[in-house]
Amino acid sequence: MTGRDDAEDRVRSLAPENARPSGDETDCIMTQIGVGARQGTPPQTPFTDLIPNQNIAIVSQFRLTSGVLLTDVPLAYRTWGKLNDEGTNCMVICHALTGSADVEDWWGPLVGPGLVFDPTRYFIFCANALGSPYGSASPVSINPKTGKKWGPEFPSTTMRDDVNLQKILLDHFAVRTVSVVIGGSMGGMTCLEWPLCTPPGYVLNIVPIATCPRHSAWGISWGEAQRQSIYSDPKYCDGYYEQDDPPAIGLAAARMAALLTYRSRDSFESRFGRKQVLPKPSSSSSTTNPNSNGTAAKPSTQREQLIEKATLEALTAHNDGHRLQSQAVTSSPQPLPSQEQSPPVEDSDIYAIKAPCQIFSAQSYLRYQGDKFVGRFDANCYIHLTRKLDSHDVDHGREGGPALLKIPPGALVVAINSDGLFTLVEQQELANSIPDARLVVVESTDGHDGFLLEFEQINRHVLLHLRQRLPHLYGFAGRPADNEGLAAEPVPSVESKLLKPSLCSEADGGSITDW
Repeated sequence: MTGRDDAEDRVRSLAPENARPSGDETDCIMTQIGVGARQGTPPQTPFTDLIPNQNIAIVSQFRLTSGVLLTDVPLAYRTWGKLNDEGTNCMVICHALTGSADVEDWWGPLVGPGLVFDPTRYFIFCANALGSPYGSASPVSINPKTGKKWGPEFPSTTMRDDVNLQKILLDHFAVRTVSVVIGGSMGGMTCLEWPLCTPPGYVLNIVPIATCPRHSAWGISWGEAQRQSIYSDPKYCDGYYEQDDPPAIGLAAARMAALLTYRSRDSFESRFGRKQVLPKPSSSSSTTNPNSNGTAAKPSTQREQLIEKATLEALTAHNDGHRLQSQAVTSSPQPLPSQEQSPPVEDSDIYAIKAPCQIFSAQSYLRYQGDKFVGRFDANCYIHLTRKLDSHDVDHGREGGPALLKIPPGALVVAINSDGLFTLVEQQELANSIPDARLVVVESTDGHDGFLLEFEQINRHVLLHLRQRLPHLYGFAGRPADNEGLAAEPVPSVESKLLKPSLCSEADGGSITDW
């Protein structure tokens, strides 16, 4: 059986309209979310509906690098453009840690005619990584052997598993060669694995952005701190929580910690400084205390009222940002002796009510992002994916010398100058280790997230590189790859921000005070 025939037998999916069909598809099923899946499609997770216009292919069986055999494996994906008759104009895009298959959601300004992700030139393919909640097999998907959600029992996966699974689908679409693989952060790790997990000559070019050949101790440590935030939530229950009652507080805290690694000190300082926002009214600011029978106990003196109000405000200020704070103080102040006179208000400085506690806009932003994240992601999936990051090492288990030497020459390595998670030094080492690779540095004050924010620079650097590496796809066939005329061709400008609200991108900041 050929690899092509094997792919036909293993994949049950209809090729999207803009892909050239391959082989007999009479027994295929289409599972396009929101269009009405046919009988036999996998149960949708609570998160698949968040991604519009995606498809889900079902791979009958797939063996992970760990040796575990999965059956009826869902693989969510989106495509743009049309595969040419030769099957040689495929562009693969790999998403980051909490991204999805919808490139338009997080790299939207880069998608369009004349831009770096040009559907008039490429058949663009992006699949959801294993372990992510957005449609592919993950802790929130159903274990076909039990009929129940995988939860914490979902087996560990690696970037190599993602490449091997996605190639089955590309074989199904009759893709013969991949012109270029592009990815940032975790997607950059997957990008590095594509030419190493596929036959020589299958992947022609790669563009890893803000990534590394092996996850550093720094990155591993941040991932551990984030997982511990989730583990410490009482609702985590070893991962056996109900979907409608997840460890939201722990997951939000993990997201806040992660955001600090994605940005930089300077970006926070310039955006927030010491600006403050007004705190929202809290139900814990009540000035009365419940008796055991549920009725309010009214303080008998003015002094008691002042003491109680000060006590409650101190409690509220101390627990600001803690979502489990008490709704009220459980015990009333001890009654004063009847002979004691209440002092005049102006003499009660010790009980004076201070101004509401300070809420800095930086705090509000983190809380907003934590709450937003809880609504779109799953805690078990987050744990799974951060462990996938930890496992990343292109040399692990490979023989025959450094793996990076086997990557096709001429890669473009893109670094962010202020990246504190995948540092500029790491990018320089990566570029120096890949044959004939070239390093470009994106100038940004936004740290690691610059790869999701600096649309203009990303578009220019990568587009110019692709014109030189793939001139036949840009009408430059017959011209030398180093011809200065290629660089002189105008590069279309891109929007500096997302044109619609984004689910996954940090470019959509939302209201930083909406918490």
